[in-house]
Amino acid sequence: MSDHAAGGDVDERAARLCAQLSLDEKIDLLSGDTPFWPGLIEMVGEGYNLTPYVAGANERLGIDGIRFTDGPRGVTVGHSTCFPVAMARGATFDPDLEERVGDAIGREARAQGANLFAGVCVNLLRHPAWGRAQETYGEDPDHVAAMGAALVRGVQRHVMACVKHFACNSIEDARFRVDVEVDGDVLREVYLAPFARIVREGVAAVMAAYNSVNGEWCGQNHELLTTILRDEWGFEGFVMSDFMFGLRDSAAAINAGLDLEMPFAMIHDAHLADACHRGEVDEATIDTAVRRLLRTQLAFAEPTGTPEDYGPEVVGCAAHRALAREVATRSIVLLRNEPVDGSSVLPLDPQALTRLAVIGHLAAIPNTGDHGSSAVRPTDVVTPLQGLRAALAPHGAVVDHDDGADPAAAATMAAGADAVLVVVGYTHDDEGENVGDIPAELVALFPPMPDELAPDVAAAFARRDDGGGGIGQGGDRRSLRLRADDEALIEAVAAANDRVVVVLMCASAVLMHTWQQLVPGIVILWYPGMEGGHALADIVLGHAAPTGRLPFAIPASAEHLPPFDPNATQITYGPLFGQKLLDHLGVEAAYAFGFGLTYP
Repeated sequence: MSDHAAGGDVDERAARLCAQLSLDEKIDLLSGDTPFWPGLIEMVGEGYNLTPYVAGANERLGIDGIRFTDGPRGVTVGHSTCFPVAMARGATFDPDLEERVGDAIGREARAQGANLFAGVCVNLLRHPAWGRAQETYGEDPDHVAAMGAALVRGVQRHVMACVKHFACNSIEDARFRVDVEVDGDVLREVYLAPFARIVREGVAAVMAAYNSVNGEWCGQNHELLTTILRDEWGFEGFVMSDFMFGLRDSAAAINAGLDLEMPFAMIHDAHLADACHRGEVDEATIDTAVRRLLRTQLAFAEPTGTPEDYGPEVVGCAAHRALAREVATRSIVLLRNEPVDGSSVLPLDPQALTRLAVIGHLAAIPNTGDHGSSAVRPTDVVTPLQGLRAALAPHGAVVDHDDGADPAAAATMAAGADAVLVVVGYTHDDEGENVGDIPAELVALFPPMPDELAPDVAAAFARRDDGGGGIGQGGDRRSLRLRADDEALIEAVAAANDRVVVVLMCASAVLMHTWQQLVPGIVILWYPGMEGGHALADIVLGHAAPTGRLPFAIPASAEHLPPFDPNATQITYGPLFGQKLLDHLGVEAAYAFGFGLTYP
């Protein structure tokens, strides 16, 4: 903020600024600054959040506005440090470590021109098929709350943090249309509990979800945004919409307590002034939203660091890469470590290895998570194969690789090795954000397309469909098992070598009952960030002992899970899922919440 905002406390300063704005200027502050169609062309055709999305800047009064970057793997703008996904970090069960991650993310955000990081996702993992499971920390409300609060503390030393998606957002494919029915006590005590903790932590902003709760869209849900968030919890920050489709009715949204439409000038720009002139919205309500936005920006205008702390060299710096490696190493979960020839299969002794076989195409490709709004673009990614080769090169061991496309060929390679790592699992094609088919009623909310932009819009969507754009289409998983060819690969390799460790790249539970007894070792690597290959080598070669623990239960059967329909239009959420549901049913988990082995 400029000197126009100097003096007095932030409430007084925000009120003075608001009083100097015309109605049109106030409305401009309540949405993104970029016109809708140019913004959409860039987002779809070039990439999501390549630079901060700016909302509510006013040059006349020196108001910088909101400068948004997404997360939670790291800062999505530029070429930032890519940390392991939040679910992997949840497996560390270490809020202090997560606060350090938040500090690094906050520094990199400010260094690249952002003043708000919207990567604090604390929706609960109600079902492991949820496509965006990787963005949260697990299934337990207390654990998720503690980790999310730690991220907020770290980030907010440097920029504003935004917690999302408020609320009950845990089915990806149906997120634009599903209504979640949930009892009021269950809503507060289970699904909203992490949000309540993070509001108490002083989070700057809350993002409303796309879905509806108890019959009302979250972006215009008065009970959620005003009764609970502000009246019950005392939240003083601002509420923003989820992007483009999170605000459906301008008057209903602002009257319910939603302050900012993101990321483009869209529905408020087209309808809010008319709604005010018709008396559907009081200008005083608009003033309240404007003051919330201004007050929060003023409160966070001065970071804890000096300008020298936010130079371009901080982005992807050696210290942050080292932290990414530390977090990835701490997140790895050892599920199975049975003896072979009298001793546990892991750790492998690098001094004794002459030939290690690494099987599977995922071993040799960057695999850091979905390609949606959480995607980070690091300068490079250390793959499992690269990490193992780097670690074993000083010992003279040969590290062979086979992509696993032909199980017989992979088995032949495995037979000639001292030990085998089979790297299998999922990618952004299997799980992640899904922005594929947009319901017609949401497309109808788009402003009219200028004729001169029609060719550019068509070209942008053609580029996306050819894999060149910046939006992923993973969605919810339809099966909790590995692909059939992955299971066949494991069986073939296990028949050829007794010393086999399966390395899983995934975001949540994988059912392993058909093959887990065939191999002595199983490790969950998650989507481990840009230093994941080094972290895997640290664990399997014994340079570090595994300390990760499951932040969710893996059931013995999919029958022990709550209902989940990726195409649902209505679903009821109860209090029981995950480990608590298994305990209620009286059935054993395949691997319980908190399970994780280590080395003696």
